Amino acid sequence: MFAGLPELGISNGEDLKETLTNCTEPLKAIDQFQMENGILLPTLQSALPFLDLHGTPRLEFHQSVFDELREKLMERVATIAEGKDEDRYVKLEELLEKSFPLVKMPSIQPIVMQVLKHLPKVPEKKLKQVMADKELYKVCAVEVKRQIWQDNQALFGDEVSPLLKQYIVEKEAALFSSDLSILHNFFSPSPKTRRQGEVVLKLTQMIGKNVKLYDMVLQFLRTLFLRTRNVHYCTLRAELLMSLHDLDISEICSVDPCHKFSWCLDACIREKFVDAKRARELQGFLDGVKKGQEQVLGDLSMILCDPFACNTLVLSTVRNLQELLSQDALPRDSPELLLLLRMLSLGQGAWDMIDSQVFKEPRMDLEVVTRFLPAMMSIVVDDYTFTVEQKLPSEEKTSLTYPTTLPETFSRVACEIGLYYVLHIAKQRNKNALQRLLPALVDTYNDMAFGDIFLHLLTGHLTLLSDEFGSEEFCTAVFDNFLLTSFSSKENVHRHCLRLLNHLHQKVLVSYMETLMKTLEPPKQSSESVKELYTLLKEKLEASKKSPPEPEEAPSLDLGLHPVTVPSTPSTPTTPLRERMDAPATREQQQQSRSHGDRPQALCHKD
Repeated sequence: MFAGLPELGISNGEDLKETLTNCTEPLKAIDQFQMENGILLPTLQSALPFLDLHGTPRLEFHQSVFDELREKLMERVATIAEGKDEDRYVKLEELLEKSFPLVKMPSIQPIVMQVLKHLPKVPEKKLKQVMADKELYKVCAVEVKRQIWQDNQALFGDEVSPLLKQYIVEKEAALFSSDLSILHNFFSPSPKTRRQGEVVLKLTQMIGKNVKLYDMVLQFLRTLFLRTRNVHYCTLRAELLMSLHDLDISEICSVDPCHKFSWCLDACIREKFVDAKRARELQGFLDGVKKGQEQVLGDLSMILCDPFACNTLVLSTVRNLQELLSQDALPRDSPELLLLLRMLSLGQGAWDMIDSQVFKEPRMDLEVVTRFLPAMMSIVVDDYTFTVEQKLPSEEKTSLTYPTTLPETFSRVACEIGLYYVLHIAKQRNKNALQRLLPALVDTYNDMAFGDIFLHLLTGHLTLLSDEFGSEEFCTAVFDNFLLTSFSSKENVHRHCLRLLNHLHQKVLVSYMETLMKTLEPPKQSSESVKELYTLLKEKLEASKKSPPEPEEAPSLDLGLHPVTVPSTPSTPTTPLRERMDAPATREQQQQSRSHGDRPQALCHKD
């Protein structure tokens, strides 16, 4: 406990033991030891007997003096470090040399750690001693650890690895959240809110202003992205840079070539839309990549592969298609649309680019522009036509056939746009279009329709159509013809099915629900999360059987208006007000209503 005192010429317990062993008068020896090792203040000696009279132990007195002096010294160390004296760090190094031998002493250790914390460059010998001792390493400040980490990548990796795992677990937990809602989904939190997450804040603190540590974290993220293909590492790469931007860490932001691009894209993600002005800025950054600097495309592609960036780009693409429809224009005539497709292509090609180390922007697939998008616009028109036709009297309906599949999704970009269109029609509560198109999603590019992000969004959007689950036809389209086609081979689909049913079980047809429960019963090898969801659903169903929900009363349409007869004039009808309200509209009125009310709804709305 008192190791290091002899090195500084201060007696310790062993010295006192030896003195008492060899002396002939112990009381005199103790007095002498106290005189030599007590507080060397002449005026204090005459005051100490007064403390004895008051029954205050000498230990208590010396401890209180020690604590006070320690606090003063620590404050003085901080003051020296913050000062402007040229020799301030020399003073701290001298203090470190004197105090470091006592670093193991609990009462002195805080002073040593305070000195280490304020030294911009701790002597290498001292760093190695701290690193070699687990207890010292654990209690030293992050400022000291940064100096250790920058030359010990493996040790830094051990510190960062649990945080990266925690981040992925949190993202996946959000995708499988039991809270199904179109308003509060995976993409609802703003970028700044997401950057307040525990992992991002800890990583930001660990990096500080150290460019070398920042580069190490980016390398860890690239490696893990290559190893797992998990796009959440791309999100963390973007969030980390913007977190440092929020703290105005210019030492790092100024040397990261992606900083301004990420800053602009972050503003677009916040608005969930890429407007014309920001589109020009983003294009300027992409066009500004000079020869010999192509490696930056690897980082840009990773930033664009972030699901939050992809979500913004695809929503903007769908909105752009809406505007083109209203203008009778083709996709190839829109520079903004072509830029969105360019960025989507760059983001979707991130893994291949980093894996191959061939930093070249992927060539845009012209067929997406000339074939897929025009076909998508045709489907949008067909779906709107179907909606309008359903409102017509039966004798005016046509025998048109409507699409039962999306255009061929021959690329990842095309598939992403197609899937977001399905989300759009769900948001519009277009039951008929959903019933026609959902079965077609069984066969999509790389099974993207069975990815967690799409299924998370789809299940949330389906809550808008909860009443339709009372129809066997709709349940068949959602479950039999889509979700259940792959749930046995893809456990994530199984989980999303159970999430949806836990939310909507009271709306589903009872006979159909019984069949679903038999089908979705987890096999033994299923994960605990699937079994827990199934058990929860089973408990909810049993509880609802014991106490069925009371039927909701339909809201009264009686507005409390009583028939009022007004004096009859040639221009004033005498029909009571209620009778006129209840009277059916004439055919002419219906036609006027259709001519004024049937307008296309926006494909997507700016959130």
